[in-house]
Amino acid sequence: MDSGLVLLSGKRYITLMSASLRSKRIIQRLKPGIPKRYLLLVAALVWTFAGGMLFGKGAIYLSSHGDRLFLRFAVALAGGLGFFMLLFSKISLKHITRIHAIDIVRPCLFSFFDLKGYVMMGSMIAGGALLRKFELVDPLLRAKFYACMGTPLLLSAARIYYAWARYPRFVGANE
Repeated sequence: MDSGLVLLSGKRYITLMSASLRSKRIIQRLKPGIPKRYLLLVAALVWTFAGGMLFGKGAIYLSSHGDRLFLRFAVALAGGLGFFMLLFSKISLKHITRIHAIDIVRPCLFSFFDLKGYVMMGSMIAGGALLRKFELVDPLLRAKFYACMGTPLLLSAARIYYAWARYPRFVGANE
């Protein structure tokens, strides 16, 4: 029997559920829930897309300005590796740990980031768009930055793919 108020009316039971309980049930039915293992895969795909897009944009622009190409790529990759080791390795591990710790069997498809992660991602996208729109940064410097920032995103994606591959395939009947 559903939780809520139960009234006896003749020989029938009438269950009156609170509005919040009904709302929760509707949300649960409509929520695009997936197993945690695949939430890791979705996170890795999103990080791959973002990193590939940034690195690709940077690489295309750097390639079209061919002088000292090897040096420019080496600096961008070294900077990206530094960013990964100092910052992104911690961020990606935090996301992996958070996904593992979710106590819901089938969390929402969009819960690969927490609110802070979505705010950070939105801020970075908006900041990049504003820099491009108002041409506040030299295009060559922006291309180096794109290649530099794409590197730690791709390395973080690789780390999340690794966590996805190692996640137990048959944790429970519903996972």
